[in-house]
Amino acid sequence: MPPMTTVVADKPVQQRPSARKQEWMPRVWQGCDFFAWLRLLVRNRFAVHWSCGYIAAIATLVTFCHTVLRYVQEGLYGRRVARTPLREAPLFIIGHWRTGTTMLHEMLILDDRHTYPNTYQCFEPNHFLLTERFFKRWMPFLMPSHRPMDNMAAGWDRPQEDEFALCMMGQPSPYLAIAFPNHGPQYPEYLDLRGLSSRALASWERTFVRFLKHLNYKDRRRLILKSPPHTARIRVLLELFPDARFVHIVRDPYVVFPSTVNLWKSLYRTHALQRPTFAGLEEYVFTTFNRLYENLEQDRGLVRPSRLYELRYEDLVQDPLGKMQALYKQLELGGFEDVLPRLRNYVAQTAGYERNRYELTPEVRAEIERRWHRVIHQYGYGGSEHDKMATWS
Repeated sequence: MPPMTTVVADKPVQQRPSARKQEWMPRVWQGCDFFAWLRLLVRNRFAVHWSCGYIAAIATLVTFCHTVLRYVQEGLYGRRVARTPLREAPLFIIGHWRTGTTMLHEMLILDDRHTYPNTYQCFEPNHFLLTERFFKRWMPFLMPSHRPMDNMAAGWDRPQEDEFALCMMGQPSPYLAIAFPNHGPQYPEYLDLRGLSSRALASWERTFVRFLKHLNYKDRRRLILKSPPHTARIRVLLELFPDARFVHIVRDPYVVFPSTVNLWKSLYRTHALQRPTFAGLEEYVFTTFNRLYENLEQDRGLVRPSRLYELRYEDLVQDPLGKMQALYKQLELGGFEDVLPRLRNYVAQTAGYERNRYELTPEVRAEIERRWHRVIHQYGYGGSEHDKMATWS
């Protein structure tokens, strides 16, 4: 089939004009330490577009500062953090991008027994023990009120993907392609961690555990973690945390495809150091989706039934309290009645959330069916109710 060019994921239809003004936001790479930033530039041959030169200059300065602060934090807290036990295995929210993982994250952290990595900690993982209180109090304006790809709220205190923290700490990640999207996928082997050398895998594991220990040094409660790449890493995560719990959320693939394309386009426009052409983006979404679910199917048998719960986004939206109660029961979390009032309040507050609407051409729908048919039918998305042109993100 020729390259896909008919996706209209960047052309939402029937949307009201947004009343929000365009908000400035820092580029994510400004949270790297200096050595991680330098490796990113060298790997991509310093191919920064001239219009992004000032961003690179600022990043070079602030990443040097981050490295100094990291050494200061290590001197003050290093030994205490190293001795911090991870008393409870994390609960991992897994699933493809744009399947409702953020919504599920926000619901699970309503439980007083749970904690989570927030946006500041994930974007400034090298020194948040030193600086978080100051930045959150005096510099809230550095973070926009909403995410660039949708209408979800943003802010330093909002839950965030720990994959960004790994990038800032110098670990290779597929997310590094956001900086130089015209160079194609970066570090695809780190999506599932398969095929890494023993040294590279050990380095990833040390960095990941170190970040979690910093989080638990500050807050000893059970960590609720959410990063879509973890969907393909169950085997490694179980080796680190044999008692880890997993919640897998899936969503209509005919919605996921245009919404994911829109996600990457939005992130490229906001955080890239180039002027993105989006060449090959649709193919990247198709292939990454299949890799994610192939790894999930290979590894799901490693998880005990009482440590894995699966649900569909559509069912969660239709019956949020019922699905959360079933989740608590399946994973043996207990205490559902205590968190129920907060869940009810959350459902009431988010009842008016507006989703973007996209159209798919018949050709794109046919390609989604051809490429993703196994997942479509495995999770019950192959019925006639999906034979429609409009989808929602």
